[in-house]
Amino acid sequence: MSSVAARAGKAFSERLSDFAETVRYRKIEGEADREAVFRLRYEAYVREGTIPISFEKRFADKYDEMPNVWIFGAYIDGELASSIRVHVATPEHPISPSVDVFSDVLRQEIERGHTVVDPTRFVAHPVLARGYPELPYITVRLGFLASEYFRADLGLASVRVEHQAFYKRLFLMNPLCEPRRFPNLAPLFSLMGVNYPSVKEQIIQRYPFMQSTAAELDDLYGRGARDLPDLSSVIPLPLEPRVPMAIGAGQ
Repeated sequence: MSSVAARAGKAFSERLSDFAETVRYRKIEGEADREAVFRLRYEAYVREGTIPISFEKRFADKYDEMPNVWIFGAYIDGELASSIRVHVATPEHPISPSVDVFSDVLRQEIERGHTVVDPTRFVAHPVLARGYPELPYITVRLGFLASEYFRADLGLASVRVEHQAFYKRLFLMNPLCEPRRFPNLAPLFSLMGVNYPSVKEQIIQRYPFMQSTAAELDDLYGRGARDLPDLSSVIPLPLEPRVPMAIGAGQ
């Protein structure tokens, strides 16, 4: 039986668990890895018509340089298949892309002492994404793991309106406010969120691949927010054009 046929004969949750074993996450820290991620973003966004063609052929922003950000790549057979970045916003470190854009909704959560996990910039290699429909699930799992490691109160996804169903189905998220237009971008973006502690067990029960170990969490997020500078008094940065987290290319 071919590998494709074998995969097709299994339940989707089982296929996700099997596929998760073949994917390797890498924390993106070196310059070469960062440039590979920025190029993957650029190619995905240009392909979708979200940003114009540029000579640099890379897409990065100021939020990639924040001290409370983690950038990841997911690799299949050593090839960069997808990427996502994760900000962890707390009273000590309150800045993140979605917190700045939806400040009227999210800053009050942070002021209450809540921890907010904000995954953005989800992009995937087009060929590998077509070959592996499980790839989006494995990639956005990194935000779920951050919620576990940092004991998040609120998990987010800022997505195009047409992609709301994916995040509602997987993470039981709901829109937190009316969709808005981002600067210089045509689509409407919906801020979705969920109280992580209240849905964690239900999500893992339905999708066992979401389960993690202490060793995996330490490997991915172990530098922790404890060593980060206090950003609570920093004035939010002005907005820049951003792209919503979505299946294929995201915010």
